[in-house]
Amino acid sequence: MQRILERGAIESLDHTSIPRLRQPVRASVFADRAARLRQLANGHPLSGYLLLMAALADAQQQAIRECVLPGAGKDRIELAQAHGMPPLQATGWQRDAAWRGILAGLLKQVSAATGLPPRAAQIIEALRHSLNTEAEAIDAQADALLTERETDVDAAAAPFIMAALQVYWTSLAADFQEGELPVISPKGVCPVCGSLPVASIVRIGGQADGCRYLCCPLCSSEWHQVRVTCSHCQDTRQIAYHQIEDGPEGIKAESCDNCHTYRKIFYQEKVLGADAVADDLASLTLDILMGEAGYSRASGNPLLWQNEQAGS
Repeated sequence: MQRILERGAIESLDHTSIPRLRQPVRASVFADRAARLRQLANGHPLSGYLLLMAALADAQQQAIRECVLPGAGKDRIELAQAHGMPPLQATGWQRDAAWRGILAGLLKQVSAATGLPPRAAQIIEALRHSLNTEAEAIDAQADALLTERETDVDAAAAPFIMAALQVYWTSLAADFQEGELPVISPKGVCPVCGSLPVASIVRIGGQADGCRYLCCPLCSSEWHQVRVTCSHCQDTRQIAYHQIEDGPEGIKAESCDNCHTYRKIFYQEKVLGADAVADDLASLTLDILMGEAGYSRASGNPLLWQNEQAGS
């Protein structure tokens, strides 16, 4: 016999469940990142770059406050649900031209930042010129970044272009109705936009206490994945954790000997304000050590782009 639940009973059954998705909070997502970047910059060998990215995150927060974009239509949502695909999938998405306006606004604000390094000022000025004269080339670079191609990308300009794309998709994700997500999504990618995770965070407090969430570098969504599971190949048997001896607390590299990749994992119980993008960017020493140990990074950081032309 099928049980009929009374009004409100479904909600009452869900109090102890682990939230599948954590959507970005429009009012604070980039402001929190900017604050964390400034905190990490204190005494850091890469303090200049971290502070530059903090200024960029400040500009992103201002941009997303005013960002209103067309989201996924009914047909796209139904198609995503039918095939178990991310409804705001970045690859193949027809971007609104407003994204270039977002980029222009970011460049304008960052160019006015106090203490802007001369090299950064040159990159911004060149990018502003290209945006006005070669819009198609900028769109082509954006496409390359979204598909994580290692060619056809200006590594110096990439963090700024990616920052505009982050604002675009974070705005879409913040407005998306979670109930319209497919019941089952592809493993290893963001269920909202289909991007690879940058890192993961073990959260504290509420229903998410002690749970691990993979963090999207594009739309800023987070999705639950069981701990001690490879975020790349889903293996659970050959997982190991690495950290720098006498290094900062609250950060490890989770490696997998099945696929020989790793991603970093951050623990809020040790560092309450950890931000996956910011903390990953500030922990490059761990990347070097993991590379020396024979592991490959499963996916990159959106604020640090390297390719063959950049000498990677």
